[in-house]
Amino acid sequence: MTTAPQTRFVDSIKVVPAATWNGLDLAGNPFLRHEFLLALEESGCVDGRSGWTSQHLLIETAGRLLAAAPVYVKQHSYGEYVFDWAWANAYQRAGLRYYPKLVVGVPFTPVTGPRLLLAPGADELALMTTAGEALIAHAQLLQASSVHWLFPSTKQADRLQGGQWLRRSGHQFHWENRGYGSFDDYLAALTAEKRKKVRRERRQVAEAGIRVEVVPGSEAGADAWAAIYGFYRTTVARHGAIPYLTEAFFQRLGETLADCTVLLMAVRDGRYVAGALNLQGADALYGRYWGCHADYHSLHFETCYYRAIEHCIDSGLARFEAGAQGEHKLSRGFLPVETHSLHWLAEPRFADAVADYLAEETGELERYRDLLAEHSPFRRAES
Repeated sequence: MTTAPQTRFVDSIKVVPAATWNGLDLAGNPFLRHEFLLALEESGCVDGRSGWTSQHLLIETAGRLLAAAPVYVKQHSYGEYVFDWAWANAYQRAGLRYYPKLVVGVPFTPVTGPRLLLAPGADELALMTTAGEALIAHAQLLQASSVHWLFPSTKQADRLQGGQWLRRSGHQFHWENRGYGSFDDYLAALTAEKRKKVRRERRQVAEAGIRVEVVPGSEAGADAWAAIYGFYRTTVARHGAIPYLTEAFFQRLGETLADCTVLLMAVRDGRYVAGALNLQGADALYGRYWGCHADYHSLHFETCYYRAIEHCIDSGLARFEAGAQGEHKLSRGFLPVETHSLHWLAEPRFADAVADYLAEETGELERYRDLLAEHSPFRRAES
């Protein structure tokens, strides 16, 4: 007789041994590793007064972990990159509470990947159904307004879509490695206009006496990590944003995730003038944070895009995801890729209204992506 899976929610990833969590299928995604999620918790980026409270879902049978998902109770909508502020405002105008809500995803990280992490041989379809039901029941217990799966893989979004779950589409700009042997090979695939633009921007950085070094996390010293945190805070202050991440978080990355961290450090006259933090997965590089202490022409493009693309080519990585949004990435070889989220809303009237809104939004996004496709930077034979 087969034992039915049991579900429970835990208030820290520490409940699960690192080897057990990392033994699930993370699809080579470094942001889903136990070390990354624990660093967020123990550095104060989530829990405490952050408005993020860990409530990770575990699905078990006979003491064996079948599946798990990073889940958080949210008291706001910051740090998600799937924007639902209009929904929250509509709830408030109707005299209802939108917060708390449940979010399935990685805090401050708009990177697609599996959201239900499965043990080898586990039944994905059945466990996605189990997880969906458990999340709705938990939301009702907490009197939460809604449940949101952020940036799930296309496969898992397909598994869950329908019934009570509403699907929302978005897009990001990703660079794809088409088997390039060198950066020059990549440039040769661009139109002449775009190729000249990239070369000019790289030349302007070199003429300013700046070189950008690739520093593996395992080789980065305390000075490099301190510089990266300083650059992060500079960018946050410049844009009037919220500093989600603490200095302790960056330190933890250097201590526990050095094997998948790549720093791109811009050096001029023997000192760091800019830097970008990247995480490297099994087949992709993920750009996360960047900053500089002074304005140098085209240094952002060199540090955040071109040097990272070179690293991907040299390392045989399949793609580079440079973060959310950014139409300016298109002319530099980053093409639009569809992203997904799934939503359950407890209030039926709002669920119906959101469903109508999403249908209209999806049509607009499809037309927008068609328009972007007309402006591909690649020569027609490469498009």
